[in-house]
Amino acid sequence: MLAWSIAWKALAVLALVIGLLAVAAVFLLGVSASTPPHRDASGNVVPGSIAVLEKVELGGLEQWITIRGVDVTNPVLLWLHGGPGSPQMPLAHHLDARLERAFVVVHWDQRGAGKSNHGGFDESTMRFERYLDDALELIAYLRGRLGHERIVLLGHSWGTQLGIELVANFPELFDAYIGVGQVVDHDRATAIARDWLRSTIDPVKSPDDLRTLESIEIPARRHSEYRALAQLVDAYGGNFDVPITRLAGIVARAPEYVVGDYLRLLRGMNRGGGPMHDGGIMTNPDVITTIPTLEVPAIFFSGAGDYNTPLALVQAYAEVLDAPHVELVVFERAAHLPFLAEPERFVDEVIRVAGR
Repeated sequence: MLAWSIAWKALAVLALVIGLLAVAAVFLLGVSASTPPHRDASGNVVPGSIAVLEKVELGGLEQWITIRGVDVTNPVLLWLHGGPGSPQMPLAHHLDARLERAFVVVHWDQRGAGKSNHGGFDESTMRFERYLDDALELIAYLRGRLGHERIVLLGHSWGTQLGIELVANFPELFDAYIGVGQVVDHDRATAIARDWLRSTIDPVKSPDDLRTLESIEIPARRHSEYRALAQLVDAYGGNFDVPITRLAGIVARAPEYVVGDYLRLLRGMNRGGGPMHDGGIMTNPDVITTIPTLEVPAIFFSGAGDYNTPLALVQAYAEVLDAPHVELVVFERAAHLPFLAEPERFVDEVIRVAGR
């Protein structure tokens, strides 16, 4: 299952808003991307801090990362974004200030996403194994660049598919794993979403939505049907946590992005993970069966109202997973994006659990 962190139904609105804001940014912000340094109360750059925006070659493709932290000796936190076309980098300026005091935070626009969605991008390279290899190359680079043998890995949505495989197969690289909106079992997730929608949709007020739902074959393995299901989940509040216009306003202020990057962002979001599915048929990752044990602490963050990656499945996985430490943190006011729905608590919990 590819658990999209940007809802399909809202994409057209988001594209329009970001497009308008990006045009305005030409006049307001210029066309040079950068990431601001950490400064003290006197305006001086904090000694020992790091704030870089740079491109690295991963799997033969130039891909963009930010590395930001008030103290370069702090633990490294690598954030694997969702989508796979929905980068976290343009949200970092809004969310990460306290994280950057506790960690050296790394954001990575994966191949085909955001700043790494180059013109002429070869969609045939969007293969799960290629993303895993890209991630391993990046981690090797970070270990050499920052001098840390182990890192804290945080995955969101699609990023949890990468993250759980990485920590399962290369535990020596990680201090801890945080799965936010953990993908557990595609088939069961789509059945849970279907049942929830049946109980939520008013057949009198929204008969068309109900007909659309009943036309989807569950499990929603066909990508087009999964897309239709995801649209309904979002429309009824089971995915997105903030208004699209507010999100677009945050993204448009990202200093690391310029006009061309917003266009690349939108192309990547529109593409999503479609090219990953041969014949348009999705597979069924089931980590309860395939990854029953981990050698590193595993902490799962889930929104109580998440019907993209349902809480019930994450809870079921946490109950049976054999690992040095397993914990489930539930965000009662969140769906699929707890870092936007409850940002202060989200940061508190990351600092707490990673500090173990």
